[in-house]
Amino acid sequence: MTLGTSRPAPARGALLDASAEPPAHACDPDDLPDGLVVADENGRVVCFNAAAVRLTSVPRAQALGRPLERALPLEDLKGRRWWELTDPYGGLAIRVGQPERNLLLPGGREILVAARYVRDQPLAPVRKVVVTLRGTEARRRTERSHAELIATVAHELRSPLTSVKGFTATLLAKWERFTDDQKRLMLETVDADASRVTRLIAELLDISRIDSGRLEVRRQPVDIAAAVGRHIQAHTARGQSPDRFFVRVRRPLPDLWADPDKIDQVLGNLLENAVRHGEGTVTIEVAPACADDDQKGTTVTVSDEGPGIPEESMGRVFTRFWRGSKRGGTGLGLYIVKGIVEAHGGTITVGRGPGGGAQFRFTLPVGAPSYLTS
Repeated sequence: MTLGTSRPAPARGALLDASAEPPAHACDPDDLPDGLVVADENGRVVCFNAAAVRLTSVPRAQALGRPLERALPLEDLKGRRWWELTDPYGGLAIRVGQPERNLLLPGGREILVAARYVRDQPLAPVRKVVVTLRGTEARRRTERSHAELIATVAHELRSPLTSVKGFTATLLAKWERFTDDQKRLMLETVDADASRVTRLIAELLDISRIDSGRLEVRRQPVDIAAAVGRHIQAHTARGQSPDRFFVRVRRPLPDLWADPDKIDQVLGNLLENAVRHGEGTVTIEVAPACADDDQKGTTVTVSDEGPGIPEESMGRVFTRFWRGSKRGGTGLGLYIVKGIVEAHGGTITVGRGPGGGAQFRFTLPVGAPSYLTS
């Protein structure tokens, strides 16, 4: 019997040259989603992975073996040479690296760069410099989204707060000059504007929880057909004709455990959209979900007979700030609706209804009480 010769294991923290074939158990640098550049104790590049090639447009063969500052020439946003400024192989021996920051490649292209200084022991000379590179596109999109959110909130808050300030200042200054009916009208306006601000703040809190994955769902038994009936009664109490609505409930419905307040929020938003932006009869159908026995649930479909949503816009309906033509509001409602449905483990889709208008359909799984799912 012959024994194969064994190779010594690589040292802890050792990295492979991206141009070499790695052992089966090792992580190939080219598999990493971020750019990876490694320089040895002499400051020469020994690893330049595929993502680094893509981000910098520098061929791997051109980078390997070259001094780090020449293979990866970087400047800060003030135009200073980054490697001269940071001096990774010199300077204070207590340094462990550089936090991620925006730097510039030749030509002014921006990139996110972080560095780690590897030493055999504290205060020892730098044995290796490990640099990670990331594109800035995702961060820029997030920054633009945040800027749009701030601008939308500022715009939506300005009008009701201006109204509240104007009416309260007028009442305080000239209280005796107004009749009781005039005072009541102004106070009702103030109350309505305050409710509008409260709703906007609630939307912002919902968005924050959805984006961070912290939207809590407190599951209780929900009679969704009864919830639909309550919303229709509220619309008719505000002046809508009862003939405007047609409800179809296909029984028996499975028992549904969901958050009643959040389901009310979903129903309220979809019905409000259908009434305000649609035309003709608003049809609401509640039915058992067409799924396997172990995936029972309830499907709710809300459709109208208006102009509907253009095909090219359907992919953006559930994104932030989508309003469509002639739509008011913040454009956050449907984004929140989608987040609530998905927090329940459900799905929501948009399409064209039988009457030509918009059709929203969401499905909720049966679920379980919160004390069983927490």
